[in-house]
Amino acid sequence: MGTRIADSVRERIEQMIVTGEFADGERLDEVKLAEQFGVSRTPLREAFQALAASGLLTLEARRGAFIRHPDFVELVEMFEVMAEIEAMCGFRAARRVTDEQMIAIGLTIDACEAAIAHADFDEYYRENEKFHHLIYEASGNRFLAREAARLHKRLKPYRRLQLRANGRMPQSMREHRAVFSALKNSDSKAAAATLRLHVAIQGERFNDLMASYRQMAALKIG
Repeated sequence: MGTRIADSVRERIEQMIVTGEFADGERLDEVKLAEQFGVSRTPLREAFQALAASGLLTLEARRGAFIRHPDFVELVEMFEVMAEIEAMCGFRAARRVTDEQMIAIGLTIDACEAAIAHADFDEYYRENEKFHHLIYEASGNRFLAREAARLHKRLKPYRRLQLRANGRMPQSMREHRAVFSALKNSDSKAAAATLRLHVAIQGERFNDLMASYRQMAALKIG
């Protein structure tokens, strides 16, 4: 139960950070946030630890937790690396994925489709995250899977933000199906290419991310 509370608090603070409710370098008030969320300080501190691990907070001994926003160039560079890591995972997964893993990946696609039908953004993101982590695991390379999961965690709030763009969830769903088809056909090149495109920030997705980032910056200034 405590872990679920901490996860819920983390998601709420994460969303507040990426939508600009906190300025870069701002110190978080534990007492105020605990009262706002109706929780004790224990799950709040667990949430702080998770946010620090993802790079959104800096924890300083005897001083507290401070907001850290990446600059836009850094953010785009991280997405660029993430796209290549996902492509590497997909390339290997197409050759190494097991029948059990394919079933699990297929279930996440079904769950994502159900989430779209119910306009449930949060459920879609949870199942989307499972989809990607299953592909990391299916790569058969534990080091690669750990690095993919680490960067995925770092980019999580911004990936969530992207999915809120108009029409992005159905587009993401189509890309999931294409990846699944490539895995099913053991087509390593198609799996890699589709995952690279799925994650890469380019074209309209770049514009959407830029608009979101500028809005966040404007809120911080205001």
